[in-house]
Amino acid sequence: MLYPLGLRKLPESPGPGTHPSSFRGEQLLCEANTVLKCVQEDSCQRGIYGRLVCTDFKIAFLGDNESAPDNDEMQFKNKVIGENDITLHCVDQIYGVFDEKKKTLFGQLKKYPEKLVIHCKDLRVFHFCLRYTKEEEVKRIVSGIIHHTQAPKLLKRLFLFSYATAARNNPATDPKKHAIMFDTLQDWFRELERTKGNMKYKAVSVNEGYKVCERLPAYFVVPAPLLEEDIAFFQGRGIPIWCWSCHNGCALLKMSALPKEQDDGMLQIQKNFVDRIYKTVHRPPYETAKTEDLSSNFLSLQEIQMAYSKFKQLFLIDNSTEFWDTDIKWFSLLESSSWLDIIRRCLKKAVEIIECLEAQNMNVLLLEDHASDLCCLISSLVQVMMDPHCRTIFGFQSLVQKEWIMGGHCFLDRCNHLRQSDKEEAPVFLLFLDCVWQLVHQHPPAFEFTETYLTVLSDSLYIPIFSTFFFNSPHQKDTNVGRESQDSQSKPLNLLTVWDWSVQFEPKAQTLLTNPLYVEKPKLEKAQRKGTHFKHQRQLSLPLTQSKSSPKRGFFREETDHLIKNLLGKRISKLINSSEELQDGFREFYDGWHSRPPSYQGLLLPHLEGPEIKVWAQRYLRWIPEAQILGGGGVATMSKLLEMMEEVQRLQEKIEARHHSQEALQAEAASPPRTSGRLSSLFPFALLQRHPSKPVLPTSGWKALGDEDDLAKREDEFVDLGDV
Repeated sequence: MLYPLGLRKLPESPGPGTHPSSFRGEQLLCEANTVLKCVQEDSCQRGIYGRLVCTDFKIAFLGDNESAPDNDEMQFKNKVIGENDITLHCVDQIYGVFDEKKKTLFGQLKKYPEKLVIHCKDLRVFHFCLRYTKEEEVKRIVSGIIHHTQAPKLLKRLFLFSYATAARNNPATDPKKHAIMFDTLQDWFRELERTKGNMKYKAVSVNEGYKVCERLPAYFVVPAPLLEEDIAFFQGRGIPIWCWSCHNGCALLKMSALPKEQDDGMLQIQKNFVDRIYKTVHRPPYETAKTEDLSSNFLSLQEIQMAYSKFKQLFLIDNSTEFWDTDIKWFSLLESSSWLDIIRRCLKKAVEIIECLEAQNMNVLLLEDHASDLCCLISSLVQVMMDPHCRTIFGFQSLVQKEWIMGGHCFLDRCNHLRQSDKEEAPVFLLFLDCVWQLVHQHPPAFEFTETYLTVLSDSLYIPIFSTFFFNSPHQKDTNVGRESQDSQSKPLNLLTVWDWSVQFEPKAQTLLTNPLYVEKPKLEKAQRKGTHFKHQRQLSLPLTQSKSSPKRGFFREETDHLIKNLLGKRISKLINSSEELQDGFREFYDGWHSRPPSYQGLLLPHLEGPEIKVWAQRYLRWIPEAQILGGGGVATMSKLLEMMEEVQRLQEKIEARHHSQEALQAEAASPPRTSGRLSSLFPFALLQRHPSKPVLPTSGWKALGDEDDLAKREDEFVDLGDV
């Protein structure tokens, strides 16, 4: 039951919903009673009374006598994180309201707020009114939440270890059922064989036990002519590491930069080393290679973090009035964040590399300081576009294991799980998922998984019962939870992989992760490419105009980089301008592919024009009621298709059986057809909610429209959410 602010309902004896469901090893840290969880609606504030608790795993609100949701609402329930649960790692910012003013909370407080506002990394916003809570409980719960979500942590103090220790006696599951883990030499042999790369490249075990380099995995693939002693010469740096082989024999590789040296003698040694190593992938005229320096000629982690920090503020909405205030300047705010432009640049860079591999028959060598951030991003995008295996669920999960987990992406630092330094934080993996979503949105039949799959995968970054995204490298994981870190007489820790979706969702909910329209075999008929038009402007991209590119950063640009100078730390830019001939080659490759019907089991290229790069509405807008399309959107269409496919399957089973009686057929024919509920466009995350029939228009921002009478006359010029 909802209670308006000011009408206090004191809780009676604890009801059935007042005890938090907990995992093994989870400990209660602090709690507060008579807390009002506010519901922001129609500019009036109402709420639900209950208990706010903080454990070493999550913050949870337990409403008084909450009624159980019906079956339709439960069909996508997360078994790990409830609707009112926030894992400690998912907390982004904490604010306190003092005399109607919102201030950021951190450290020790001298005065405690009357309302607590929590912004989450999955973009949920929670408002907890503490006006009717005992003062001592307010101090405990506010101080506890601030400390356990913002104070620096040690790795071994993460809930991951408490949960794994408590579950040590549970039956271990086989992670290889869900993805290739690439933690054995045989996994790499099989991947080389699958991509036909075993003629030119070899899997090596020189780093077994991490004797050569702690940033590299125990096993990886290098060019066949490369000597194992060369790998150890600079502790694994300056070595071309294989990512993937194209059907024409060309390969995508990555390389970390050599240490910067000032001594002339050491510089000469490095130069000779690089000359010798480069010849293993560049042997003209038989084999040529192109280098792409991602450290100096592409994005920086600071750019990515700054853009996303601005971008996410567009979706952390406190109430309906704030929504419509920002809606007036939506496009300008969206464009100023540069997030969609960064997505476009990543996709564009991947297309440039694909053109080299596919059209020019060249090896491509990606360069980066540690080859564990942008190298992971670009190499993964190239494989998703070129390899249809990576567009299946099993293949995509194996790709993430190979390029991100075994590739040494620093998830612990980039997600800031330990809260030790904001300087290392950057949502590189989220940027990758957003780029993949653009491809899924533009070419749905080419992917076995849905956008819902990508959304729950992004949420899983902050659930510390899975070990997948909570380490910086395989070495760090093996050191802390591997056999060498365990007592010889004790069982190893039972770590869960995020790829076992049965841990989070029931089988019925998992069906929403699989695309029923996935095309497993190429279709001969010409695909229709009609753009989808939304009435709600927040589901659009940047303003529908072509972005003007400067000559230095053309739409398709070729930069010739000198490998040796790049690896030695002497970065060069603006060295050679793009030739018109080369630009025409890129343009011809890009336009040529888009002029033909797409082969969903072949090469897949995105549309890169400004309006084609859109906002990932399901992830970013799912918690904003005003942004929903009632009874519409792509999900409603998908739901109907699922129902039709189930009906077709049932009819096929009946036809094959051929033994039903006429009476049974008549009885079934008389039964009413199955109907689905009226869904929201942001289903399954946002359920159908009551909305104001018309937006609350901020008059301060609409002065140009005239007075209220003029506004009423122009009412039909604006979209009425009640009619959408």
